[in-house]
Parts: sequence; structure tokens; C-alpha cells
Amino acid sequence: MNGKTDIHPDAVLESLLAKGARSNRRANLAKLHELCRQQHETGSRDFSLSVIGRLAEAEGIMKGRVLYNAPSSDYRALIEAWAAYAGPPAPKPPKTLASHEYLMRIEDPAIRSIMQAIIAERDKLKAQLNVLKANAQVTVDRRPLGATVAAPSSKSVAVLAMAAQFTPSERQALRKAVSADYLEERGLREGSHGEIVSERGRIVFEVGFARAIRKVLGD
Repeated sequence: MNGKTDIHPDAVLESLLAKGARSNRRANLAKLHELCRQQHETGSRDFSLSVIGRLAEAEGIMKGRVLYNAPSSDYRALIEAWAAYAGPPAPKPPKTLASHEYLMRIEDPAIRSIMQAIIAERDKLKAQLNVLKANAQVTVDRRPLGATVAAPSSKSVAVLAMAAQFTPSERQALRKAVSADYLEERGLREGSHGEIVSERGRIVFEVGFARAIRKVLGD
């Protein structure tokens, strides 16, 4: 159930007990009802079968897997009543990517925008690499957008270089982003393998980052 209801689970328990089940089942229903009540009093709105099953097993009421069996419909009905009474679980807050935190530390909006585009390109390349690992027959076209293609033979050749797509200000911004002076001003430095490292030694941008920018620029 996804919606919230005002029907108290006590009424559901009474109706289930009124069916005249065996004493053992009646006792387990009462224990499960009290367990769900305690779960509700803690403020939790998670009444999934997996969660309640683990709690019931920990309390010695029943094995958690029993809740999934067909004869356990009464137990499930009671748990669903508590779930509807408590309301849907609160949405989990979105996770903030570490790369996003690093980007927010860059004061210059132009540099931050360029870095964001580079990170997006890196993530895209990783996704394409995973596709290649799954299917070796996939061909990924990495020719830059806007490149003209000459085909003097059976092989196509991309004529436009990657660096030629940048404006002078964009090239200058990229060079500045990996320059020693610019990094030092912001408490950063370039590592021996092209990674960007903070004053505390934490890697802000991964190995090869600075080298990749220079390669793109043709430096």
C-alpha cells in the first residue's frame, strides 16, 4: 500500500482474531501486532516484509521467511495495515557525488563549467568502456562533433582536431585550470601522474586528469 489510512491496525487485528484461528496463530498475530506497534512508536515507516521478518525472527516469534508463504496471508494483512496506517516511507535524500563537491569549491564559474563538462565526458567514457567490456563487437565513434570526414580509402579519417573546436578563451581557461600557479592559489597541486591533489593529500581529480587536458589542447 502506498497511501496513508486512518484505519487503526487494532481493528484489523480484531477482525483477524475473530476468524477463529488456532491458538498458536492467534498468539503469533498478537505478538506480531505488538512488534509492529513498537516499530511505529520509534517513528519508522518501514513495514516491509523483509524488515518485519528480521525483527520477528530476532524476537523469536517466527522465522522471517514464513511471512512469504501462502498460509501467512493473515500476518501479511496485519503488516500491511500497519504500513498503511504509518504512511509511505520518507524518500531518501539524494546522494551528492564527490565530484560535485569538488566542483563547488571552484570559484571561477567559467572554469567550473569547463571542469563539469570534462567530468561528464569522463563519466561518458567510463560508461562506453563498460559497454565494450560487455560486448567486444560494439564500435564507439569518438570523432569530435563537427568533424569532417575524408575517405580516400576504405578507412574514414576525422580531419578536425579536438583542440580546434575550442574558442581561444576556452583553451586559455583549460590551460589555466591545470597551471601550477592557479592550482597553488586554491590549495591544490598536480601529482606525479597528472592527478589533482588537495593540501590534505586527497585526490580531487583522478590520475591522468591534467595530462588529459593537455592532450586535448595539443600541448
